[in-house]
Amino acid sequence: MSAKKPDADDKKTTTAFANGLESQKGTLKHIGGSQSDDWNKILANQTGRTLWLKHSDNDTRDQQYDATIAGLIGIGPKDEIEGMIAAQLLAAHNASMECYRRAMSGEQTFEGRRENLSQANKLSRTYAALLDALNRHRGKGQQKVTVEHVHVHAGGQAVVGMVERPGGGDGPKSEDQPHAKQITHAPQPAVRSPDKEREPVPIAGDAERPLPDPWGDVAWCSEG
Repeated sequence: MSAKKPDADDKKTTTAFANGLESQKGTLKHIGGSQSDDWNKILANQTGRTLWLKHSDNDTRDQQYDATIAGLIGIGPKDEIEGMIAAQLLAAHNASMECYRRAMSGEQTFEGRRENLSQANKLSRTYAALLDALNRHRGKGQQKVTVEHVHVHAGGQAVVGMVERPGGGDGPKSEDQPHAKQITHAPQPAVRSPDKEREPVPIAGDAERPLPDPWGDVAWCSEG
């Protein structure tokens, strides 16, 4: 029994060709963040498909599509990564709002309301995580250090900010922190004691002083 030879149709492959400069104008970059308008159009269509359109008439659908594009433009993606995050932000928002709507439906059962609120809660957390990722990608998620108590003794110094690790390493360097401030020792006036009788304290110096007679007032007795 001989094996069947594969037909020529079974070996068909799909080849994607990179278009020329015509699609690289970036006319729609304010929507999808890419220099390729093909990317921007696909991203806008993907975002539009996350809308709940079952009960929408034509006018309402057009309004929803326009609002979706306005949302992408408002987020203002600067590259493809920001474009994807922006699309997912709108998708998470649409899904969470639909879950909230279903939970508040008058015909909704207790179990259905609880399940929809649970899903809406998860989607809201996803939205927050996506927003945080977008801010970190844009450099807005830098760590903030609050110093409440710093004790610097005489002759010591302290630096508030990220410092370079000893021996090098991949950690941030102090010169990367333009707002890092150096704290130095500031001498404070002496605090006077409330007990005035104990306040004067003799201070030893290098001046020469007469030594007391070691024999003092000892009486000597002569022999005989």
